[in-house]
Amino acid sequence: MAKKIGILTAGSDCPGLNAAIRGFGKAALNHYDISLIGFNDGFQGLLENDSFDVGSGNLSNVLTAGGTILGTSRVVPQKVRDGTKIVDKTDLAVENYHKNNLDGLVCIGSVETQEVAFILKKAGLNVLTLPKSANNDVPLTDVTIGYDTALLIATEAIDRLHSTANSNHRIIIVEIMGREAGWLTLGAGIAAGADVILIPEIPYSIERVSEAILNRNKAGKMFSIVAVSEGANSAELMAFFERSMKLNKKLHDGQSMRSGEERISELKKKYTGQTMLLANRLEELTGLETRITILGYLLRGGAPSARDRVLATYLGTRAAEWIAEDQFGGMLAVRGDSLEIVPFEEVVKETKLVPMDHPWITGARLVGTVLGD
Repeated sequence: MAKKIGILTAGSDCPGLNAAIRGFGKAALNHYDISLIGFNDGFQGLLENDSFDVGSGNLSNVLTAGGTILGTSRVVPQKVRDGTKIVDKTDLAVENYHKNNLDGLVCIGSVETQEVAFILKKAGLNVLTLPKSANNDVPLTDVTIGYDTALLIATEAIDRLHSTANSNHRIIIVEIMGREAGWLTLGAGIAAGADVILIPEIPYSIERVSEAILNRNKAGKMFSIVAVSEGANSAELMAFFERSMKLNKKLHDGQSMRSGEERISELKKKYTGQTMLLANRLEELTGLETRITILGYLLRGGAPSARDRVLATYLGTRAAEWIAEDQFGGMLAVRGDSLEIVPFEEVVKETKLVPMDHPWITGARLVGTVLGD
């Protein structure tokens, strides 16, 4: 029986989204008797019922293109800003799903998208997701669409900065995306031979980092490259947060601690990623000129790598195959050389941080890379 499926891309963009849309769309239209409608700008399009029929013409010449032909946004149905209020519009998303007579919805997105998909599943919708993230921080999948391209760009950027750091005898700090997890910074730092790698999972000591840089200078190495995740924190700041949490629990013992925890969470957001402060401290402690390069959204732009194109096509075509067999309710995850559907219930309760016993951590230490601890 013919099916009608909706598709959207949600959250931040990254290379490989168009390859995934193309893979799913071509397989669906040409082999599985599935008609397809695309929602513009992620879940915002679903809430506004802003969609279009996707045909073969929409899927031509998009494999190598960056961004997403569907557009994207950070809007999520359960938290929609309405004036000064935040309201839950999940019911509207469900209504528009049924208004379009859909048999299922494919969402390509990162951690937040998996949470939305779980809510929509509990509301009775058939949902299947594909994992994408330049940070590779989606749980229970080995790799995500967009990570390989971002890793290559970050590595090349650090490679290029080596020569200017060496020529000018400077410390150059390269800030790389990764507010919660350090996969991208760790991978790029190892690949490009960064002297110091700072990630959110390992609180760093500014004194330890300064000492390592000064030791390099004494050994005749007159420059240093520091790769830092935007979410990396000093041990000093983390100790402050821990003391604040303990005080909050003591003051609110037996009462609701939500308001206090929210205040601390806001503080973390405010003070996390203080790369300028790191640069100033390093210059003060080492006496060496320090410069910052923030890669930011550069890591999400441009054509996807060959590996990301292959991965996205693989995920997209297999998603069409599974939907043809009425398999929904989870995220299509890469597990070794195979794919499997991981239930949303499992995905949303996990966090994909870099474990301290990971081989990349061990390898970095063995080649002399300083991780700040």
